[in-house]
Amino acid sequence: MKIAVVILNWNGAKLLEQFLPSVVKYSTEADVYVADNASADDSVAFVKATYPTVKIIQNKSNFGFAQGYNEALVGIDAEIYALVNSDIEVTENWLKPILETFENEPQTSI
Repeated sequence: MKIAVVILNWNGAKLLEQFLPSVVKYSTEADVYVADNASADDSVAFVKATYPTVKIIQNKSNFGFAQGYNEALVGIDAEIYALVNSDIEVTENWLKPILETFENEPQTSI
């Protein structure tokens, strides 16, 4: 199953510096995206320079939380979307139970 880990960001360069490393390191079975809500800081430049495997979606405006994700998800092709905040640290195998649930119980939705 194709899974996308999507992090909504707005002026969160410091949070991305702190928490994006664990998401990238422990999400090898997924495509990782940063959906940027028209940040004025160097968030996008930081991600591009430091994490070239992370895909960036740049929203044209700060759409807030729900619309920011909705705008970004239109451009992402995946069967499963893991929407995570920019201030979480994940651990090894964090996606494994999620993928197992979706594979073993195809009627599952969140």
